[in-house]
Amino acid sequence: MSLVQYLEESAALIAKAATPERAARVDAAIAAIVAALGADRPLLVCGNGGSASDAMHIAGELVGRFLKERRGLNCIALGADTATLTAWANDYDYASVFARQVEAYGRAGGVLLGITTSGNSANVLQAAEAAKARGMTVIGLTGEGGGRLAPLCDILIDTPSRHTPHVQQIHACLYHYICEQAEAALAV
Repeated sequence: MSLVQYLEESAALIAKAATPERAARVDAAIAAIVAALGADRPLLVCGNGGSASDAMHIAGELVGRFLKERRGLNCIALGADTATLTAWANDYDYASVFARQVEAYGRAGGVLLGITTSGNSANVLQAAEAAKARGMTVIGLTGEGGGRLAPLCDILIDTPSRHTPHVQQIHACLYHYICEQAEAALAV
């Protein structure tokens, strides 16, 4: 496959993601995030591998700044603290590392944004369960269908692909839009 074909395929999948139904779910996610951050409740973001990098990217945009000068927002990328991550995984297990951090940082009225291309990452699933138990809104950013995370979500934003690189490309577009809109609402 040539670069031109690859980019055309990526562009076609991103265009396929632009549906009124998905837009409504993204708008609902933005509203939940704005409500939580506006009330100084946390936005906790988690994922593994590339999705962990996406979680840190989102936190960086919201704690720092995306496009506007404004106050820092209460957003934490779970797992970014490697001492906590490795200590818990070593002493207990990796599947519960995010759930433990939800227990520490989560608050009723907050939001958990779980990113998993398959929708089946055990530690994201346990984080979602812990967030629900704490009265948090759970948003899933997944591949097509949402996997086992789907029934745990208050808002599921899945993509029209299960191919990990394509899912991640669409995720980047979606979370940049979410950050831009949340920032615009909270920068006043």
